[in-house]
Amino acid sequence: MCYLIQMASVSLPSIALSATRSFQDKRKDKTKSGCLFKSAFFGNKKQPLSMETQSHGRVTMAVATNTSRFDNITMAPPDPILGVSEAFKADTSEMKLNLGVGAYRTEELKPYVLKVVKKAENLMLERGENKEYLPIEGLAAFNKATAELLFGADNPILHQQRVATIQGLSGTGSLRVAAALIERYFPGAQVLISSPTWGNHKNIFNDARVPWSEYRYYDPKTVGLDYEGMIADIKAAPEGSFVLLHGCAHNPTGIDPTLEQWEKIADVIQEKNHIPFFDVAYQGFASGSLDEDASSVRLFAARGMELLVAQSYSKNLGLYAERVGAINVLCSSADAAVRVKSQLKRIARPMYSNPPVHGARIVANVVGNPDFFNEWKEEMEMMAGRIKSVRQKLYDNLSAKDKSGKDWSFVLKQIGMFSFTGLNKAQSDNMTDKWHVYMTKDGRISLAGLSAAKCEYLADAIIDSYHNVS
Repeated sequence: MCYLIQMASVSLPSIALSATRSFQDKRKDKTKSGCLFKSAFFGNKKQPLSMETQSHGRVTMAVATNTSRFDNITMAPPDPILGVSEAFKADTSEMKLNLGVGAYRTEELKPYVLKVVKKAENLMLERGENKEYLPIEGLAAFNKATAELLFGADNPILHQQRVATIQGLSGTGSLRVAAALIERYFPGAQVLISSPTWGNHKNIFNDARVPWSEYRYYDPKTVGLDYEGMIADIKAAPEGSFVLLHGCAHNPTGIDPTLEQWEKIADVIQEKNHIPFFDVAYQGFASGSLDEDASSVRLFAARGMELLVAQSYSKNLGLYAERVGAINVLCSSADAAVRVKSQLKRIARPMYSNPPVHGARIVANVVGNPDFFNEWKEEMEMMAGRIKSVRQKLYDNLSAKDKSGKDWSFVLKQIGMFSFTGLNKAQSDNMTDKWHVYMTKDGRISLAGLSAAKCEYLADAIIDSYHNVS
């Protein structure tokens, strides 16, 4: 639809009348009804941009504008996590800290590419591997390796072929495929999500049209696990619900159940005939041990429970941009696993057709080569160790500098790259506005982006924000 908007009206004095008539004469062969359109190309179609109209010695300038079919689309809000990095980049302070995005940094706060990853890539170059399409389910060597890392290479469920595994687009893509499976084959079933949880979980299930509700997880009074609330909410959920659990290093709190608590959680889920759904984004990166960080998943699997597990290799191998992950569905029989895998592939095909090969080959090469595998475990221990070190140093500075008697021990009880500080939105804003510390507004900080040299500065910022901002 085209509208004419008058921009300006200019009266011509009588002495310019002849000039006006000359102007009109020159355009008689170019325009009708007193209008001259100036056009520009939009694609292959000409769109009117402006016109000149003349009447009784006046020249009126007007423009023609087009309304868009997309005018009803509103501006989306900025991503609460990735938006932190954009604000950080715009800050010119030398003291600024980006503790928003969960990505590992060196002591110099630089991105880190694992040495074993570089070796695996060099091996790929030496082999001259091609860039042909992968099958819908992904690289076979990767799928075998990722299932063995998760459940244990000697786990009977793998030998019984009861696990349906397909390569996914990191953790997010794997969760999204699983959400589509739930929506399609468990209509009306809801997913229980911890409160709080990773910011993208709700988006994923909303887009898949899967209903969700929350179970209590974080206790602000203790800055710890609300275990009783968690158990009560899982019990109260409709039978047959999916319970989304963080396999290790809960995001954003860094608070994990103990082994005994995991046993009780499994009891309640079995009693209610729920289906456990694990998000495992930090295997090996939380404690430094691949086996320890998979213990929760293996505990449930050993009970004979059917379950889903999404995996990511962004953190533990530093393959953030490669988008490497997997969705695994543990079934009660091999026959069920075959059928489930066929439907996972069916979902993936129109969604992204097939996954990328580069990162999958890196994982397969690292796990498949004993020397590479051992080197990877050493580098994971190094990364996890550095985060543990700055966690301890931050606690030491908080305890030494804060004379109020507040107990900061919750910092040490948390695990993984994140710490939930207990700061509210106003206090988190003060961290950014006054101290140039960029973090999510729920009080989460990424210790992976903290150096030992900045621990004292961060402690000062936290103490100021906690005590002086309500």
